[in-house]
Amino acid sequence: MADFPATLRYSAEHEWVDDASPATVGVTSVAADALGDVVYLELPEVGASIEAGAVVGEIESTKSVSELYSPVSGTVVEVNTAAVDDPALVNSDPFGEGWLFKVDVTTRGELMSAEEYAAQAG
Repeated sequence: MADFPATLRYSAEHEWVDDASPATVGVTSVAADALGDVVYLELPEVGASIEAGAVVGEIESTKSVSELYSPVSGTVVEVNTAAVDDPALVNSDPFGEGWLFKVDVTTRGELMSAEEYAAQAG
């Protein structure tokens, strides 16, 4: 079973979010592995108002295009331009350098602990 950082919270759609302010959002290693080699990221724009559970972008891999969901509601304050320029960071370091965007959070969606996510991700 994969190792999921206990300091993060997880969505059923395989996104993670930390408790910092602003909160950092990314996709889990489960999502990165399922996608295969990530080749393109479409992320929300800085200043965009996003809703928990809503589609906020796309992740394109050599195998498929997947929708990116936000685990939180709020305003996007930063996007990871390094990951946009080098989408392979999502595969090589999904919980670190492969983060996707940061949000000034107003509300959080339905999120799981690392243990709950590991059980669901299976």
